[in-house]
Amino acid sequence: MLLIDAHLDLAMNALQGNRDLTRSVYTIRTTEQKSAGKGQGHGTVAFPEMRQGRIALSFATAIARSSGRPAPHIDYDHPAQAFAMAQGHLAYYRALEEMGVARIITHRSQLDDHWNAWAVWEVNGGEEPPLGFVLSMEGADPILSPDQVEAWRDAGLRAIGLAHYGPCRYAGGTGTELGLSELGPALLQEMERVGILLDLTHLTDQAFWQALDIYSGPVLASHNNCRAIVPHQRQFSDEQLLAIIERGGVIGMALDVWMVSVDWKGDQRWNQDILLEDIIPHIDHICELAGSARNVAIGTDLDGGFGREQSPADLDTIADLQRIPALLRARHYTDEDIAAICHNNWLRLLRGALDE
Repeated sequence: MLLIDAHLDLAMNALQGNRDLTRSVYTIRTTEQKSAGKGQGHGTVAFPEMRQGRIALSFATAIARSSGRPAPHIDYDHPAQAFAMAQGHLAYYRALEEMGVARIITHRSQLDDHWNAWAVWEVNGGEEPPLGFVLSMEGADPILSPDQVEAWRDAGLRAIGLAHYGPCRYAGGTGTELGLSELGPALLQEMERVGILLDLTHLTDQAFWQALDIYSGPVLASHNNCRAIVPHQRQFSDEQLLAIIERGGVIGMALDVWMVSVDWKGDQRWNQDILLEDIIPHIDHICELAGSARNVAIGTDLDGGFGREQSPADLDTIADLQRIPALLRARHYTDEDIAAICHNNWLRLLRGALDE
């Protein structure tokens, strides 16, 4: 089955991590075996495995913070540095498009053409179509001022999350109790004006509700699980999930194992207790809240600063996402619901949000 993954930090891994994603996961692991960084030598995502896993479309991120808490290769002393890094991420995706590896999706007609090409290829074979990317930004720190939002849209950006970890420039992120900053409302207003999706992931509870009061456009939570199952600020409460559902939004299930199960101990080099099937209770919970399978999908965050050591134990590469349909079928989901979770919910959201 064709899949859509709503959160992959591809450019971060390629540029800050110096990974050649055109090579296989296994080759990349071999080249990184002596590296000491978190997730190094244990990656799960590269373009060959994305093709093998039929990840026909993904939300490909630009990410660079300037939160006042500098950290190597992710959080920069000055917003100009974050701006430059995020622009580099967009340039990387454009280079892949020039090479024929990827197709950047900015309009509804492109989305339909791309999806139809993959559907035909699935049946008839032949020359493989390029991977599809919807460009998103995880944490809005690289946007120097709200007046820049339209320029970022013109550069291809179609979804923005206001925050990541820490006290971000436009809103409080994970690990804080901050609401929107003084710049936050103007950014949201510009996003709505030019037609950019709001990704609510990583917002604090305070910032979440403030953002929904200001922004009336389409919303999503690209990679976010359920607080009722794993009680942590990073997850969303039932009240928050219902607010997204009522707005017609979609929540993508993340596979960072500490978000999947309370059984994660955090000190195991290889987790053996948490499996792909452990994401199904989160899917069940959202379907029960919504009364249907129309508001839950996939947003793995694989290789989002971690690798196999913090992924489900039975997931070797992103290609193993193809096991999800069978796991859903075993829980008595219908074929229609499985297709909705695997791709149709994201397609519906995008078709409603993108210009023709």
